[in-house]
Amino acid sequence: MNNINLNLYKTFYAVAKYGSISDAAKKTYTSQPAISKSIKKLEEELNTQLFYRNLSGVELTEKGKELLFYIEEAYNSVLVAQRSLTEEENLKKGKITIGVPSQIGTFYVFDFIDKFRKLYPNILITIISSSTSELLKKLQTHDIDFIIDSSPIEAPNEQVIVKKLNSVDNCFIVGKEFDLNVNKINGLKDLESYPLILPIPGTSNRIALDELFEKKDIIINNYMNIHTSEMILGAVKRNLGIGYIIEDLVKNDKDVIKLNIKEKLPKIDINLVYVKKYLTTAPLKFIKMFIDDKFKE
Repeated sequence: MNNINLNLYKTFYAVAKYGSISDAAKKTYTSQPAISKSIKKLEEELNTQLFYRNLSGVELTEKGKELLFYIEEAYNSVLVAQRSLTEEENLKKGKITIGVPSQIGTFYVFDFIDKFRKLYPNILITIISSSTSELLKKLQTHDIDFIIDSSPIEAPNEQVIVKKLNSVDNCFIVGKEFDLNVNKINGLKDLESYPLILPIPGTSNRIALDELFEKKDIIINNYMNIHTSEMILGAVKRNLGIGYIIEDLVKNDKDVIKLNIKEKLPKIDINLVYVKKYLTTAPLKFIKMFIDDKFKE
């Protein structure tokens, strides 16, 4: 077996992760000269330059990026091994970290989490809400166990699996005090005369709606773009306009009125996104019990 100095690779990973030698030194409680010396020694052993030095810190070379890929793979494998050995089959201890946008998490996972915690109260559950691209990054670095998110989701590599779980409906809603006779609105064409509160352009929900508007020759001019469903709902309750939102979010909300639109509105696909080899006992149990009872390990 070759003698591999794992400390050199540990130092390399820290510098690559923090983007500077000084930050890596602070985080690892090591002196900057020692960090620099380790990086230089590793570069000599591999006979290649791993970093470019710049004013703001360091930047990985192409060879450095290639090495980081393998180091991250190894690091994640160690994390999985550690968790697999410490998570007991009866789940008396362990953790689950779920990545889910707030508009999906609000109606889709909280009931599952409530049931799971009653069965396994010692499992620590963490929910991270962010953009799809950020969640995918965290999935690959093993900062989260799996993602529940809406389509479209482009898997960055073949290890990331995207599996459709369900489809949900959208609807148009108004506040109870909005100056509007809801009986007058029967179709999308009627919406042209009213202020609308819509998801921001570029989101899957908005893209599908814009395509429908274009297909039906509907032109909207008076509208507001809002990033989150919670804020859309808040704006509707302030009677600022007619909101477009996932129907499940307002099914039991007595402060809003759902409009009866004759046209079929776009649905949203809900997906499970995961890296199979990174799933340990606790997240696997959660997925198979509540998310997908046909999940294959």
